[in-house]
Parts: sequence; structure tokens; C-alpha cells
Amino acid sequence: MVVIIALGTFISTLCGGLFALRFRDKLHLILGFSAGSVIGVAFFDLLPEAIEAGRAQPALTTTSTVAIGFLLYLVLNRVAFVRSKTGDSHSEARRGHLGATTLVVHSFMDGVAIGLAYQVGAQVGLVVAVGVLLHDFSDGINTIEILAGHGLGRRTNIRWLLADAAAPVLGAVTTLFFSMPKEEFGRVLALFCGFFVYIGAAELLPESQHAHSTRLTTLATLFGMGTLYFVIKLVS
Repeated sequence: MVVIIALGTFISTLCGGLFALRFRDKLHLILGFSAGSVIGVAFFDLLPEAIEAGRAQPALTTTSTVAIGFLLYLVLNRVAFVRSKTGDSHSEARRGHLGATTLVVHSFMDGVAIGLAYQVGAQVGLVVAVGVLLHDFSDGINTIEILAGHGLGRRTNIRWLLADAAAPVLGAVTTLFFSMPKEEFGRVLALFCGFFVYIGAAELLPESQHAHSTRLTTLATLFGMGTLYFVIKLVS
């Protein structure tokens, strides 16, 4: 069952990425939606799950881990940027690959989350699986838009999309061979929450507003956050 659901995440992510490739003429609106959905995943999905998993530890520990994730991604992003001249295509490519790598690792953890949830019980596993399936469509969109926003080509976009789609399947399969303490998994979720806040607020959101109407992109961002909120609320 875990592997079958993971294969469903592969299809969901792939469909989201192909959707983004098909409607490239609406790139600024898709970027706005992606910014909202990435921030929505951070605040409405990753952070609550991290808090729930880390109930045995002080709340400050969880929020500090979120801050560490934010600052760590900030440093990695700046390092990728300053190694080349401002505006250099190589610098932009590194930043795009860094963002895509983060999304792929997050997708891998989605698969791990499904597998670990099924270790707790079938009902818990089903709830987590539905949530992952529904927001993986946005993950596919986000992967394409982060890469496109840094000027990477269609072939590179497809390769990263396939990697992102395959990651949950691999993550789910690995849980057939190990188990992770709930508290440790909570720390990982908190770290990725910080990553996603940075990606959404510092990269996707400014890029969506560049040379376009802020009114429409703001509505797209609100729609992205609202969509993720109701999806997560529905399955929780």
C-alpha cells in the first residue's frame, strides 16, 4: 500500500510540473501561486507537524530549528550567488539547482512521512498520504518555476521534475527497512519549514512581481496559500 500511494505521488508531481510547462505564458501568475503554496506548506503543514512531533521538547527548540533552516538556506543561497558575478548565468543556475535540490529532498521526506505514518497505523498513514498526494501537484509546479525563474532550460526542468516525482517513491521504499523516532522526524520537518519560508518569501515572491502587476500576482499568492490551507485542513 505504501509503495502504491508513493507511485500516486509520482503522477501527481509530474502532472503539476507539466501544467507549469504548458502555461509558461502565465509564468508570473504561476510563480505567485507557487510562492503562496510554498509558504502555505511551511506554515500549514510542516510547522504544525513539527510541533506535534516535538511535543516532548520546548516550543523554542522547534522554532529555533525553523530559524536555523531559514538561515542555513540563506547562507547556501548567498554562497551560490557570490561565487559568480551578479547576473552571471552560472550563478543563477547554481541558485536554481539549489532550490530544486531542496524540493527534491522535501519530496523524499514526503515519501518517508507516508511510510512512517503507516508504521503508526493505517488510518494515520492514509491521512498523511492524502495530504501528500494533494500538495505534490504544487510541488511539481514549484520545481519548474524555481528552475525557470533562474533561467534554466526545458531539458533541465524535465530532469529535475522527474527527480522530484521519483523522490517520494524512494522515500517510501526506504521506510520498509528502518524506523525513525517521532521527535527526530519533527526536527527534520522544522528544518524544512525554514527552507520553504525562505524559498517562498525571498525567491518566488519577488520574482513573481518583477515587471508585472502586483495586484494579480498578489491575488495568485493569496490563492496559493488559501488552496494549501483548505487542502491540509480537509485531510487533517
